[in-house]
Amino acid sequence: MSLGDNLFSARKKSGLSQEAVAEKLGVSRQTISKWELNETLPDIRQAKNLAALYRVTLDELTDFDVNVKEIEDIIDKTSEETQKKIDWTRLWAKKYPVLASYRQEVDTGEYEKSLEKLLTRLKSDYGYGDEDAFLVLKDILAQIWKERSEI
Repeated sequence: MSLGDNLFSARKKSGLSQEAVAEKLGVSRQTISKWELNETLPDIRQAKNLAALYRVTLDELTDFDVNVKEIEDIIDKTSEETQKKIDWTRLWAKKYPVLASYRQEVDTGEYEKSLEKLLTRLKSDYGYGDEDAFLVLKDILAQIWKERSEI
């Protein structure tokens, strides 16, 4: 997506008209239109003001993806109680079928022992609680995956 598309999507997501944004920034509606059509670019001060108005960071605004933003908003608004009710493995298995089948194919006992040792070390070496240790381990695995995917 272009910066103009990002500006348009962020504005629409915020429920603001071009006129309302123009009034808040002290520019014309045509200026907002030109930014959204990629005819001109906002200066850095105006870009920062747009980000604040749309309640996103400047980085998010320049790389805005309305679908990602909607998912992030839903996750932010989902209570802990509701999250505990969600069968995340079942949901992710719709996209990654291996998650539904690996338990019948893989003897997980050996892996569980190794992972338990890593969790114990994270808790004892860094003072993490159970949940934080699991999250750190998950993030370590995600970083390994990301690095391998980029090769």
